[in-house]
Amino acid sequence: MATNKSKAFTYRFVNEGPNLVLELTNATGQTLKCVEILTVFLKNEDSIGHGPSQIHIRFDGIERMLASEKSVMHHSIWINGKPANGTSHLQRLEAVEGQFNPYVLDISWQDPEGKTRFQRIPVGH
Repeated sequence: MATNKSKAFTYRFVNEGPNLVLELTNATGQTLKCVEILTVFLKNEDSIGHGPSQIHIRFDGIERMLASEKSVMHHSIWINGKPANGTSHLQRLEAVEGQFNPYVLDISWQDPEGKTRFQRIPVGH
């Protein structure tokens, strides 16, 4: 049996003034509720493969997204458990053609029937 499961979301990174932001698009014809992206833990650049991640990116949730709606996913950067400024770490989630995508955007949401759904999008370099 073949499955042709379409993706509920597409994404792109957008320069919004001096800041880089993640824009998520609802690619369905339905209103989706409680859209969330799990925290992305970035690999330590100075000691790859050793110790817990020092940098992570948290995205704010979206209460609901209308069909075909685009929404900016606001985020915060944390380093060693403390809030940090800047968006340079978000750039590490941008894909570079021909390079391995070491990170994923794990997205969860509720469909119109209230059932929780999930999608994984490989990202980064």
